[in-house]
Amino acid sequence: MPGLYLHIPYCKQACHYCNFHFSTTLHNRDSMIDAIVEEMKLRRADLPDQPLRSIYLGGGTPSLLSGAELERIFRQIHELFQVDDEAEVTLEANPDDLNQDKIKQLWASPINRLSIGIQSFSETDLRFMNRAHNAIEARACIEYAQDAGFENLSIDLIYGAPTTSDEQWARNIEIALDYDIPHLSCYALTVEPRTALAHFIQKGKVKDVDEEQTARQFEYLIAALRSEGYEHYEISNFAKPGWRAKHNSSYWLGKPYLGIGPAAHSFDGERTRRWNVANNARYMSGMELWSNDPEQIPPDLIEFEVLTDDQRYNEYVMTSLRTSWGLDLDYLQNIGEQYPDHFLQNAQAYLDAGHLSRKGNTFRLTEDGKLLADRIAMEVFV
Repeated sequence: MPGLYLHIPYCKQACHYCNFHFSTTLHNRDSMIDAIVEEMKLRRADLPDQPLRSIYLGGGTPSLLSGAELERIFRQIHELFQVDDEAEVTLEANPDDLNQDKIKQLWASPINRLSIGIQSFSETDLRFMNRAHNAIEARACIEYAQDAGFENLSIDLIYGAPTTSDEQWARNIEIALDYDIPHLSCYALTVEPRTALAHFIQKGKVKDVDEEQTARQFEYLIAALRSEGYEHYEISNFAKPGWRAKHNSSYWLGKPYLGIGPAAHSFDGERTRRWNVANNARYMSGMELWSNDPEQIPPDLIEFEVLTDDQRYNEYVMTSLRTSWGLDLDYLQNIGEQYPDHFLQNAQAYLDAGHLSRKGNTFRLTEDGKLLADRIAMEVFV
């Protein structure tokens, strides 16, 4: 079954490490919601006529939306799409938005899963990252959500920051486990081009990321969560049994999804990818033009590509090797008969080194291999 993604491109302030598309100018939200609703109407046919398995509001910071704005979006979704009775409906949220009143409002909505950007329970880390919330809010929002009845919770944590000592990283994990969070997304701090963090490092204002520290904290993370029964089902994602993220799993499994909003991406499940312009003003004006003339998509509003077999192979290698289910040679054979041999020839060194394991036609990263996931994928690309 397909998924629906809506990109809400607003944030209160810019995190130093973030390179996602967003704006801190919030005054045009009504026009943006108009455009998002209109795009859903115009692109309904882009998805198979099947019930939605997942709905995901990402960003940006979707928790900035008011109850009325969320109600309008969901009303339009339910008018246009069938929604499976067991659909996962996720809202990305920042802790500073999740006071008790907001949580009650969300609990009364179709949202049944919160993905909360905690990042750290340390005040020092949060200031370094320029997060809008503080350490007290990081804990309080989890307690409010659980008290309201939300069971399906995921939190984001970041390791490898210069301010995150091994002791603090262990403490972050301990706190998450104390709250019995069923799903954790844990990411290494990455220095992305054209971010404040990249600028600060270039100017010598902050230390660069320490690769040994990052690897050490990643290994600790894996061991700590395994001991508590979490499944490491994707490089950055850990879940208790039965709590895998349906929406993100669809990406890794190559399922179709429709992306709505500026900078949102879509995939038809076969070969075609589409993505919207990453500019709020151009997106809104383009959607207005398209709404007035539904037969003519304005230039530069939506771009697309048809994947070649080589691109399909590379994407499958990249995503499958990051997962617990691994890479299947039979799937490569379906892409093209030359690809299994190419993979085997280039993967042999990593099999010999113990970074890859093989069971039948399935290949998975070993614990040591997980530290080299991107490098291994690049080595077996075409």
